[in-house]
Amino acid sequence: MDGIILAAGQGTRMRPLTLKTPKPLLQLQNRPLLAWSLRSLYGIVRRVLVVVHYLKEQIAEFMAEQDVFADYALVEQLPAPLGTGHALRCCQPHLRSEDFLVINGDDLFPRAALLGLSQAGYGILSMRRADYSRYGVIQRDDQGAFLRIDEKPPAGRYPSPAPCSIGAYKLQMGVFDCAPPPSVRGEVELTDMVTAIARQQRVEVVESPWCLPIGDPQALAAAQAVDLRRYI
Repeated sequence: MDGIILAAGQGTRMRPLTLKTPKPLLQLQNRPLLAWSLRSLYGIVRRVLVVVHYLKEQIAEFMAEQDVFADYALVEQLPAPLGTGHALRCCQPHLRSEDFLVINGDDLFPRAALLGLSQAGYGILSMRRADYSRYGVIQRDDQGAFLRIDEKPPAGRYPSPAPCSIGAYKLQMGVFDCAPPPSVRGEVELTDMVTAIARQQRVEVVESPWCLPIGDPQALAAAQAVDLRRYI
């Protein structure tokens, strides 16, 4: 099974750290963020596709030197990063497996949770968070399957902590048959594609006990003290 790491963005919230360094190569406990993502997927997928755009040459150099995955490919998001769903569509011609995992390149996930996610047909990784207004809250049907995401709802709408989408998905080739309209930002959103496929296929909600979003310099600094080896 293939794995996809979404790593094309400019990391604007990470500036000035990302002015000359792509966000996936920022150092976390003496390893680039991308190295931790590769390690979280090791043994779960056989091959990785890394979606690149901003400062892609640096990521290409790192991937040529890393020793986690010998079988990998770089997929450039062209003409520009136009949303996570657009990034996924850029990968379609390069996929070799019917099933594949997709993870955000600026979030870290427990390897055990990704292993559980990989066993679903279609799936979305979820974690209960008190700060759910910063995320998308997962809504489910009566059988517990994924229905849709309520993006960044106001505080107080749901009991806290609420189940949130944290940026990891198990998908199949059928997701490319979904063509949701662009979001209000004019981008194709991966979450909209998952919502569309959920009208046709059951999408499992897989719980994760932990995730580590690295959204800004303060989060990166705080993450230097986290026991990452406990999860990855």
